[in-house]
Amino acid sequence: MTFPIIFILFTLIVLTTLQNGFYKSTRIGKRGRPFTMWKLRTMKSSPTITTHVTTIDDPRITPLGHFLRQTKLDELPQLWNVLKGDMSLVGPRPDVPGFADKLVGEDRVLLNIRPGITGLATLAFRDEEVILANQKDPEAYNREVIWPEKVRLNRYYMEHYSLGLDVIILFKTVFGGTISVKN
Repeated sequence: MTFPIIFILFTLIVLTTLQNGFYKSTRIGKRGRPFTMWKLRTMKSSPTITTHVTTIDDPRITPLGHFLRQTKLDELPQLWNVLKGDMSLVGPRPDVPGFADKLVGEDRVLLNIRPGITGLATLAFRDEEVILANQKDPEAYNREVIWPEKVRLNRYYMEHYSLGLDVIILFKTVFGGTISVKN
């Protein structure tokens, strides 16, 4: 059902960036296995910027890319990852190598479930790029503040999993909002 939307956006991306409209990234999935995650391209390539941390004012983000990121339409190709079994609709977001493989102790439980397109941490950090843009050292802030909070929220999700919670997360992802989670 989303193919026509993806096709139109893919074509617009190719025309405006002269690059492949799809972006693929290696992510860490269930049991720590790497997989290829698909998104619609929102950024131009830059040989001088090598960070995985993206802020709202990142010069690599295209005008169309800003729109796709704000509306989360860039995530539509991940439905293919769901159909393949690499991801689910709701769960912890899959991380790039270098984060998920650093989980230690009880936090490694997060690798026992399939990652999701959306989740509690996604809702809590809906404005992550804006938060990071306001930091002196975005990479350090991501590593020292955002990452540990995402781990906490993802563990909370696992410990309180229910179909009802998944429905609420999906609803708030589409229509906006967050969910309060106690420590």
